[in-house]
Amino acid sequence: MDTAANPWLINEWTIMLRLLLAIILGGLIGFEREQSNHAAGLRTNILVCLGSCLLMQLSIYGFSDFVDEPNVRVDPARLAAAVITGIGFLGAGTILFTGKSITGLTTAASLWVVSAIGLAVGSGFYFASVSSTLLVLLILWAFNKLEKRYINGKKEQLLKVQADEHSAILNRINQLLTAQQVNIRKMILQEYEENSGSEQIMLHFYLTLPKDKSLIPILDQIKQMEGVHCVSTE
Repeated sequence: MDTAANPWLINEWTIMLRLLLAIILGGLIGFEREQSNHAAGLRTNILVCLGSCLLMQLSIYGFSDFVDEPNVRVDPARLAAAVITGIGFLGAGTILFTGKSITGLTTAASLWVVSAIGLAVGSGFYFASVSSTLLVLLILWAFNKLEKRYINGKKEQLLKVQADEHSAILNRINQLLTAQQVNIRKMILQEYEENSGSEQIMLHFYLTLPKDKSLIPILDQIKQMEGVHCVSTE
């Protein structure tokens, strides 16, 4: 049967071409993720894109023998829908909650887009898949530069201070942070008793620093305060 005249049939060379293209496009995005030391790197993105491409081709062409069977309806997008749902579980594995922020959302989103690119390649949607790959690379590279320049300096940081229990320390730390133009977004105070019987407190400051400010000199000044035992940051 002429495969060009039958949308349900595909030859082996076209199958291989689409699989190889999926490897290349997934590899380009995976290489960028690998260079940035993210959890989902080169091999992960290649496998996601290749697997999506294979399942898309299977969904369209794998059941062509049953097209003309009575009482059988063939939906070429049925496995594609399953891929889009299933990739969410893989993306969820790259998202981490560290207690003060959530990381890995961009990696999870890139995996989702890579799976969509694989589906597009598998369905023969070459222009859209190549264009999407170029746009993804532009977004991951260019927007990363913009974030580092204009946004990263304003991200929240956690400052922990272990000290003796008296209000003067809290007031001095507050005055120091205010003088340094550091914005205190949230503060948590925990009281506890040491083995020696002395009452101490643990202060958690969630801070936003100006772009030109470093937290290290502030840590040193807090450490020099009387009654402060330990200072750390995350």
